[in-house]
Amino acid sequence: QVQLVESGGGSVQAGGSLRLSCAASKYTFRRNCVGWFRQAPGKEREGIAAISRLTATTYYADSVQGRFTISQDNAKTTVSLQMNSLNPDDDAMYYCASRASCADGRWAARSAYDAWGQGTQVTVSS
Repeated sequence: QVQLVESGGGSVQAGGSLRLSCAASKYTFRRNCVGWFRQAPGKEREGIAAISRLTATTYYADSVQGRFTISQDNAKTTVSLQMNSLNPDDDAMYYCASRASCADGRWAARSAYDAWGQGTQVTVSS
């Protein structure tokens, strides 16, 4: 069973940075796509970034493009999300998730992922 564990959340002032990590245990190499999602209270869960573990191709939502960077380590067991220039709109619970492939155009679709972490909270104060 694939297990994903997020870490790195916390509180930061607007303009600050945080780095989230998603570590996989019992990782199956068929799960070649790892995505980051976030959900603020009363809002839908939003796909914000994804990476193909095989090709290192990255995908970003417009809301984070240019501020957030998704990457993976050389062992391909940890995927990180570097978040810069944070603002109060980024305040949310952040989740990582995995699926077989990013390449079908559905990297941001919650329903396309079948393994999820428990989430890590990011709080941004103005």
